[in-house]
Amino acid sequence: MDKVDLLLHPVRLRIVHAMSGGRTLTTSQLSSLLPDVSKATVYRHVGLLADGGLLEIEGEQRVRGAVERRYRLSRERAMIDADTAAAVSNEDHRRVFAVAMATLLAEFNAYLDRPGAAPAADLVGYRQHAMWLSRDELSSLIDEMRDVLVRRIANDPSPERTRYLISPILFPAEEPAAVGGEN
Repeated sequence: MDKVDLLLHPVRLRIVHAMSGGRTLTTSQLSSLLPDVSKATVYRHVGLLADGGLLEIEGEQRVRGAVERRYRLSRERAMIDADTAAAVSNEDHRRVFAVAMATLLAEFNAYLDRPGAAPAADLVGYRQHAMWLSRDELSSLIDEMRDVLVRRIANDPSPERTRYLISPILFPAEEPAAVGGEN
């Protein structure tokens, strides 16, 4: 199974999200982070991600007669680069987007189902903004957003930090010919 196919599953994508940020977790710990997914399903998908090289074994220890593995995410392997994204068809982009949205919805539902979930207090946001941008302005915006996100993505876990998901989505809403001063 190639990397794109490995990531084209909501549970596997949620496992990748859970492992991000330099975490090292066991499958049992992952299961507790994904309480809406059965343990058997988590174990199966961890195995697929490990076989595909997206998860690496950090260490092993014996626990009650069984071997327990600690995994970490291979960031380089878990990312779809620009060349790969440019090579896929529009139909594949539809599939990738649908899986990303299904994963986002599952993550949001899991958040809302947690005891004490408080969207207003947690500063949860889901807004869309339309803006007019030239190609240069768009490139500048992407660079600025990337700079801000990369600085925060490098944060290590700590007791005062909560792990948040941010999912920027950007696409043209209209064809360029549809805009302007047509009469």
